[in-house]
Amino acid sequence: MLDTSLLPFAFICLTSFFTLTNPLGTMPVFLTMTSGMAEGERARIVRRATILSFITLVMFTLAGQILFKFFGISTNGFRIAAGIIILKIGYDMLQAKFTHTKLRDEEIKTYAEDISITPLAIPLLCGPGAIANGIMLMDEASTWPMKIILICSIGAIYTITYFILRASTRLVKVIGETGNNVMMRLMGLILMVIAVECFFSGLKPIVVSIIEAAR
Repeated sequence: MLDTSLLPFAFICLTSFFTLTNPLGTMPVFLTMTSGMAEGERARIVRRATILSFITLVMFTLAGQILFKFFGISTNGFRIAAGIIILKIGYDMLQAKFTHTKLRDEEIKTYAEDISITPLAIPLLCGPGAIANGIMLMDEASTWPMKIILICSIGAIYTITYFILRASTRLVKVIGETGNNVMMRLMGLILMVIAVECFFSGLKPIVVSIIEAAR
C-alpha cells in the first residue's frame, strides 16, 4: 500500500527543485551563448551540463553540511558569489553581447566545455538555492524512502531540464533573430533581478550578524 505521507514530500521536492533549477529561464542564456554552434555541440553542452548539475547537487545534498564545515564555506557566501556571476551574465544579455559572438572552429570545443560547466551547470542549473534546498530536504528526510524520493526527484528534474534545453535549440528557427534578441534582453533583465535578490539574501545575514556582534 502506498504511503500517503510520502506524496507531499515528493511534491515539495519536485516543485521546489524545478523552481530553483529554472530550466525555462535558462533557455535564453543557453541559446545566446551557443549561437553559431552546430547542433552536435549544443547537444553535448546540454548533456554535460545536466550530468554535472545532477552529480554536484546530489553530492552537496548527501554531504553538503560536512563539506561546508570542512572548507569553511557558508551558504551565504556562496549566494553572494553566485549573485555576482549571474548579474554579469544578465548584464551581458541585456546589452546583447553574446548575439554576435563569433568563434573560430578550433575554439568551439574549449568554449563549449567551459560554458557547460560555468555558467550553465553552475550556478544556473545548480545554484546556491538548489544546493541549500537539497541540504534542507535531506535533513527533513528521516526515512530511507524519503531519501530515495529526494534523490529520484533531483534526477527527474534534470531529465526534464535536459529535454527542455534540447528543445530550446529549435526555438531560434521559430522566433527568429528579432524575437531571440527581445527574449534575450527581457530574460537578461530578469536574471539581473534574480542576481540582486540572490546577492542580498546572502549579504543580509552577514551584515545582521556583524551589527549584532558590534552591539
